[in-house]
Amino acid sequence: MARQQQQREEERAPMGAAQRRLRAVSGHLQPPTESGGVDLAANPTAGEYAHVQGYSAVLPEKLQTGKWNVYRSAKSPLKLINRFPDNPDIGTLHDNFVYAVETFRDCRYLGTRVCVDGTVGDYKWMTYGEASTSRTAIGSGLIYHGIPEGARIGLYFINRPEWTIVDHACAAYSYVSVPLYDTLGPDAVQFIVNHATVQAIFCVPQTLSTLLSFITQMPCVRLIVVIGGDNANMPSTPTATGVEIITYSRLLSQGKMSSQSFRPPKPEDIATICYTSGTTGTPKGVVLSHGNLIANVAGSSLVIKFYPSDVYISYLPLAHIYERVNQVSVVHYGVAIGFYQGDNLKLMDDLAALRPTVFPSVPRLYNRIYAAITNAVKESGGLKERLFHAAYNAKRQAIINGRNPSPMWDRLVFNKIKARLGGRVRLMTSGASPLSADVMEFLRICFGGEVLEGYGMTETSCIISAMNIGDRLIGHVGSPNPSCEIKLVDVPEMNYTSEDEPYPRGEICVRGPTIFCGYYKDEIQTREAVDEDGWLHTGDIGLWMPGGRLKIIDRKKNIFKLAQGEYIAPEKIENVYAKCKFIAQSFIYGDSLNSSLVAVVAVEPDVLKAWAASEGIQHEDLRQLCADPRARSAVLAEMVSIGKEAQLRGFEFAKAVTLVAEPFTLENGLLTPTFKVKRPQAKAYFAKEIADMYAQLRQAEQIKPKL
Repeated sequence: MARQQQQREEERAPMGAAQRRLRAVSGHLQPPTESGGVDLAANPTAGEYAHVQGYSAVLPEKLQTGKWNVYRSAKSPLKLINRFPDNPDIGTLHDNFVYAVETFRDCRYLGTRVCVDGTVGDYKWMTYGEASTSRTAIGSGLIYHGIPEGARIGLYFINRPEWTIVDHACAAYSYVSVPLYDTLGPDAVQFIVNHATVQAIFCVPQTLSTLLSFITQMPCVRLIVVIGGDNANMPSTPTATGVEIITYSRLLSQGKMSSQSFRPPKPEDIATICYTSGTTGTPKGVVLSHGNLIANVAGSSLVIKFYPSDVYISYLPLAHIYERVNQVSVVHYGVAIGFYQGDNLKLMDDLAALRPTVFPSVPRLYNRIYAAITNAVKESGGLKERLFHAAYNAKRQAIINGRNPSPMWDRLVFNKIKARLGGRVRLMTSGASPLSADVMEFLRICFGGEVLEGYGMTETSCIISAMNIGDRLIGHVGSPNPSCEIKLVDVPEMNYTSEDEPYPRGEICVRGPTIFCGYYKDEIQTREAVDEDGWLHTGDIGLWMPGGRLKIIDRKKNIFKLAQGEYIAPEKIENVYAKCKFIAQSFIYGDSLNSSLVAVVAVEPDVLKAWAASEGIQHEDLRQLCADPRARSAVLAEMVSIGKEAQLRGFEFAKAVTLVAEPFTLENGLLTPTFKVKRPQAKAYFAKEIADMYAQLRQAEQIKPKL
């Protein structure tokens, strides 16, 4: 059977290259169908069980009794999507790639920039067919080395074509891929390898040296494959370990010499174990099946369409579910994926060379783009500044009124801004953390096209909800993915209930075929996350806006109480302060012994230095400038201004600030690999600064009555 499936994919003789191209182009030209509310209207009994509210449909949790509190996508209100409607036979990641290869065999797939004589040039492409051949060779090579079916395979390197090819090989031959974050640090990598009993690890020379430093502490590892390594210079390991080290190119050759039939997985089989770092404790292994991942991307396909003419830039970590699922989605449509060079500082150069049409990102980068453009406009001054604001306001009003803005503004102003991302971006997506409404509006006006924010987590195979194409309202994360349903559960200790006016509020809970299989070897934490009715409790607080749009308003897990009894969600406040031009990162702290918040701010060096120059403030280095009381006052004043704009409540304002020159990083232990602040570690790291700020506030309080 496996042999027949392989022959069907590899040989597929009747359809020539020209016919495949014609089929792909025809698919691109067909207008996307809208299922909308038509399905609902066609069913005479649907009205008894679902009530459509704009982008969502509301259903009762129990058919006979209970509240109408379960929200589904209006695009599929009576059935949760678990397969592509047009291709219901695709049930696994392997099926998805086989379909893509059959349909887009000669189309560009994986691209990297070629380096000639030390100069980085244009992108060089591997087709879907060529990637398929490499996938078969890698999977066959693992079998050649005796790696058994179902074994865990580690991937310990950053985005590049080989990552994707190895992942496809795992799917085709029923291996389980286990991403090892390039930035997790050696302790966590060692823990994951042993916890998941990883038998083979793909790495690069840089990460190989890390692995070798504790190879004797990982007895489960049998094979290490080095990408970009030199056959003649492969290091040996102690004989006692029994570990073989070979290059990727040698494994490829061995696999081609001993090609094996596919060992296709079933939808319920495990596809990957994604370890989430969390802000405390050891990493948790999120077990996702092939069916989980296909359900997520199939549901999303009703909302967001991709085309073979699209070009996607890959730079967000493939070890994280956001980028991973994006790639599963775009493969289905024959999209070309261009990889960055591996250096974030060179990303703008890669964008100019690739000229992508799809740009995925995170608020951290979008905030920097926003700050860079607004600062450039301010510095330009005079006529240029007035022209930008005139263009911005005119385009904003047109969008608000539902009209098409005049193309004149793009020609005069915005095309130059669009060129920063290559000039062809038609779709920008944002995930991982909340994007402020102001930045979202700014991106839509400056870059045109669609800018969509989504909400998701690893445990839901990524997307829980996403904005809908054409929805002009901002400040929310859209309607449910058609493959899951959402309800809000009361959190009385935070005063959030379904009876709240004007909108129901509560903890976001999710159910459906996208929900993970559980935490690997951790039944206790699995039961804590998923209740007996199958609802995953996210720990996020949301409310339902008009039109069935979900808005994230708070976080249940990271809240703390101030002395006066007020609850604080520090991440929400940090997201507000992220718009402050002086701030690269911030850590908001408070506790039940104090009545106010304090902040530790990692500064934007260039902005603070420019401010100091304009004020005539002399300083030897950035550290000295951060310690200057005038700098602290300027930053705090800007934070107050930003806080007022965002309508923070009085007790949500930071009353004191410490400026630090050193950014929060993975290396100094202050960030998770998804760039979230590790709060217990930050509290300990900045203990002296926090104590000093509270001492200053108490001293100021004592002085006040005497004034």
